Amino acid sequence: MPTAQRAPAALLVRRGGDKLLFDCAEGTQRQLLRSSVGLVDLEDVFLTHFHADHVLGLPGMLKTFALRGRELPLTVHGPRGLVELLRSLKRVIGKLSYDVRLVELVPGDVLERDEYRLATFGVTHGVSALGWSLIEASRPGRFDVGEADALGVPNGPERGALQRGESVTLADGRTITPDLVVGPARPGRKLVITGDTAPSAEIVEAAWGADVLVTEATFSDEERERAAETLHQTATQAAEVARQAEIGLLALTHLSNRYFGPEIAREARAIFPETVVPRDLDVVEVPFAERGIPQLVKGGAMRPRDREPVSSGAE
Repeated sequence: MPTAQRAPAALLVRRGGDKLLFDCAEGTQRQLLRSSVGLVDLEDVFLTHFHADHVLGLPGMLKTFALRGRELPLTVHGPRGLVELLRSLKRVIGKLSYDVRLVELVPGDVLERDEYRLATFGVTHGVSALGWSLIEASRPGRFDVGEADALGVPNGPERGALQRGESVTLADGRTITPDLVVGPARPGRKLVITGDTAPSAEIVEAAWGADVLVTEATFSDEERERAAETLHQTATQAAEVARQAEIGLLALTHLSNRYFGPEIAREARAIFPETVVPRDLDVVEVPFAERGIPQLVKGGAMRPRDREPVSSGAE
């Protein structure tokens, strides 16, 4: 439940110009208005499951968009039961000025986007639920300008063709293949969001090699029995999943209101040192691998102040 310091579940992913909202708890639109993002006309909302602490902000946000005269369609994605949920909320929401498209998915479904895909996987929470993986396509390798110069490849369309993976024939009749001047393909980034879940092998598989895993740590390990009863995770269990999956950074969310955050971070770091427990309006920046590692920026979504990245090991 919300506290004075923490709102319930909602996570905004910004990739280029895309803004993807995962879950929409009570107060989500106000949090967006407090941030440097603002209440933008989101095109997509992705729900992990339909418990109240993950969806109660959706009716209000849909209505606010209509009151602002929105015309752009909005697509809501979620597990089976989504259509029934929105049908039951129709009397609360009323008439909207735009179309709301509903897409029900099951684990294993994939949504293809430009340069990335969103893959769903199963989680263990006792209800219809989905985890989400954002997986970028591989990028072309680095172009070796020095080698191209040595081979006599002129500046111009020939170099562009080689970067696209096409062979070119030079004026002297020589054929230059891309492998002579372009390095191996570079992996894109991978972000995994589980929503609420008990630990499982399926999460380890889905999160394998991810740059960032965002998962829950509702309890500390002294409440492991309670976590098992409610199909949630402890900080220790989440860290064990992160270690097995060989991820880059673990971001823990969905803390019980009995915890402040530092105690959950300490417990998880004993097993997986690269762990952060973000607070509301913190940001996790995920650069390409050759540019550095994921980092927590405390208060990074607050406006108008700019914040410097904080080491993932800092409290």
